[in-house]
Amino acid sequence: MKGKATSLDIAHLAGVSQSTVSRALRNSPLVKKETIDEVKRIAKELNYKVDKHASSLRTQTSNTLALLIFADPTSDNSLINPFFLSMLGSITQATAKKEYDLLLSFQQHSDDWHADFEDSHKADGIILLGYGDAVAFEPKLKQLEEQGTHYVRWGPQLAEHPSVCCDNKDGGFQAATHLLNQGHKRIAFIGDASVHCPEFFDRYQGYAEALIKSGLPIEPKLQADAISTEQSGYEATLALLDSGQEFTALFGASDLIAIGAIKALKDRGKHIPTDVSVVGFDDIQIAQFMNPPLTTIRQDTHKAGEMLVEVLIDKIQGNQQQQVMLSPELVTRNSSKNI
Repeated sequence: MKGKATSLDIAHLAGVSQSTVSRALRNSPLVKKETIDEVKRIAKELNYKVDKHASSLRTQTSNTLALLIFADPTSDNSLINPFFLSMLGSITQATAKKEYDLLLSFQQHSDDWHADFEDSHKADGIILLGYGDAVAFEPKLKQLEEQGTHYVRWGPQLAEHPSVCCDNKDGGFQAATHLLNQGHKRIAFIGDASVHCPEFFDRYQGYAEALIKSGLPIEPKLQADAISTEQSGYEATLALLDSGQEFTALFGASDLIAIGAIKALKDRGKHIPTDVSVVGFDDIQIAQFMNPPLTTIRQDTHKAGEMLVEVLIDKIQGNQQQQVMLSPELVTRNSSKNI
């Protein structure tokens, strides 16, 4: 072969696309291991090396990703949802593995919120964690699309927006099915089940589907709105208890909501799980150290962080947008039991 080998040469010899070569050289989980091994073997034979500096000069890239976190109400001064803290570690590791730097900031709400990042070449793309009210956030996503900004978000899949998310409906179904299998027939749901909070809404739909499959009616009075904070879960559960509705189990749309619900139940003299079984969603670190330890639906934050970085770099490199959905897992602990 004459001259310096290119990724196109590798693609031809490996029988794959040029974008697959790029992914394989980054050890992308989107590429099969045998394909990665073959691409690397050919690259080694051709003495192919990626000139990152030259590539950066040609494309005016910064080799930096921006991670923008939504400022959530929290019980401390961090303003970061505990669920995102574990994902933050995974994103940092995945970014370093891809030889990118990471710029961390809170999301801004000005009209030109993207300008300080990709437009000013501070970052090649943006990862968005959290969003608050989904309806209010939608125009911001459209603005990013119109500006041609490279971005990916953690959240429910929307046709025009690249995203990584958990199968929230399946998680809700698993949580409710677990409680139904234990003999519970009146299961409360605490969480905002509306288009303003599509993740909670999907979890509610999974919960409702499980009830219907078991031949039980959906009782709107057993649902109480709450945002993802302990205080909101506490207040919503007290309101549900004060309404006189009877229930033997409670599904909190997040672990924070479930933790607040447990405190409310205990303050009203209820024993967990003897009087009321409780299930949460997320499997944040504190869940296993609760008294009793919290049964919950685990989201794989390590895989989520890896895929957010992978999808964003794919988009930066001009490859087809990806939408990734991760499977949740039921983690059974002592906050739920048979009746």
